[in-house]
Order: sequence, then C-alpha cells, then structure tokens
Amino acid sequence: MKEVAIRAISGAVYVLLLIGSLFVQEASVILIAIFGIISLSEFSNLIRLKSLVQYIIFFIIYGGFWYMCIKNTDISFNDEAIQILLVITIFVNLILIKDLFTSKRIPLFKVKRYIASTFYLSSGFVFMLLIANYNYVFTPELLLGGFILIWVNDSAAYLVGKNFGKQKLFPSISPKKTIEGFLGGLFFACISSHFIAIYTEALGFTPWLILAIVVSVLGTFGDLIESKFKRQAGVKDSGIIMPGHGGLLDRLDSIIFASPFIYLFLRISTHVS
Repeated sequence: MKEVAIRAISGAVYVLLLIGSLFVQEASVILIAIFGIISLSEFSNLIRLKSLVQYIIFFIIYGGFWYMCIKNTDISFNDEAIQILLVITIFVNLILIKDLFTSKRIPLFKVKRYIASTFYLSSGFVFMLLIANYNYVFTPELLLGGFILIWVNDSAAYLVGKNFGKQKLFPSISPKKTIEGFLGGLFFACISSHFIAIYTEALGFTPWLILAIVVSVLGTFGDLIESKFKRQAGVKDSGIIMPGHGGLLDRLDSIIFASPFIYLFLRISTHVS
C-alpha cells in the first residue's frame, strides 16, 4: 500500500509540474530542456556512452531551434532546418523499429550511440518544443493533448491488459504487454480525442482522432524500444528519479518517440487544409 501511495504521489507531482509549466512559454521551454537533460543522462547510462559530447549537441540543437521559434525572421531557413531534422529523426526512428524486429540486440557501435542520443532522444525533445510553438505561435494545448493521449493510452493498456490480456504483444522484450492491452489503449485514446477536441480550439475532432492513432501506435513502439535498451543494459528502470516509477525516461519514452511523427502530421494536415 505504501508503494502504491509513493507511486501515486510522484506521478501526480510529475503531471502537475508538466501541466503547470506548459501554459507559460518560458517555463515550458525550461522544463522540456530539464526533462531532456535528465532523460539524456539516463539514456547515456543505458547505452554506456561516457561522454559530454551528447550534452553539448543537445544544448546546440535545442537552443538553436528555440532561437528559431522566438526569432523567426527568416521563416524559409527555419522551415528548411526543421525539415532536415525531421527527415533524419524519422529515418533513425524507423531504423530503431527495424532493429526491434530483426535484431536480438540493437547494434550500439560508438557512432550509432551518438546518432541515437542525438536523433532518437535529443530530437524528440526538440520536436516537443516545436509542437508547443507550432508555426511560431505558442500553442501549448497541442503538446498537452499529445501527453493526454499517451497517458490515456498507457493507463487503458495497463488496465485492459491486466484484466483481459491473453495474447502477448512482444514477449521477448516486454512480457507484460498484450495485444488486448494495446487495442484497449488505442480504443480509449480515440475516445479521449473527442473530448480533447471539445475543450481545445487548436484542432478539430478528425485531426485529434488521427493523432490518437499515431500516438498509440508510435508511443507503443517508443516504449518497446526503450524496453529493449533496458534489457540490453540489464536493468529494470532507466533511473530512480521518480519513486515508484523508475526513471524519467521510463515516463517519457512514448512521447519522445512519437513527437516527430506528431509534428509531421501537423505539417501535413496544415498543408492539406
């Protein structure tokens, strides 16, 4: 009972801190950066990357794209830089999905460690920043909506899987995840998209519904990929910063992986409309 209480309190602090900061632009920038550094530290430990280079790269790309958001005088240059980062990030993420299915171990030669720390992890936080400042306008409800979809998906997947799960989703990496849990998470995320659309003006119901599917599918991949990194490292959690939950990376793995795809969908839907 004590462990459940500790888990609930640390989870509530995390959620309140996140929601509270998202609606103040400067606070959201700082909090996303802090989350990024902590997650990068945990990830560096998982892949045994003992260097300061990945932190320098994080500050350069995070700071650079934040500067673009507030000093958007050359929109064409900014957009081109974002598109380049988006293409590379999605390519690296697709390679990680491939490794999930085709490799017993994710290859972690030195160059790939830097590639993963930059374009899998650091870029994920850059795209969270870009989602919250989409089209150079501070729109925090877009990022908050993404987090809500992930929270609903994860909670529903856990409850449905625990009570009705029979078929294992990916037993070699995450034995507790089930196909029934995945489908339950997807279903309730889609239901929640209706309410997000009602209480926000950023997007209509159809875009939020599509985002619910994107977040559920890609967020699950993000969770599985981080689980594979942990399995290779021989650890249960990525860290100990959140009592009862493990590391911050354990809580953010889904949104880190899904954020570039969320941003891609926003770009596509904007051009289509």
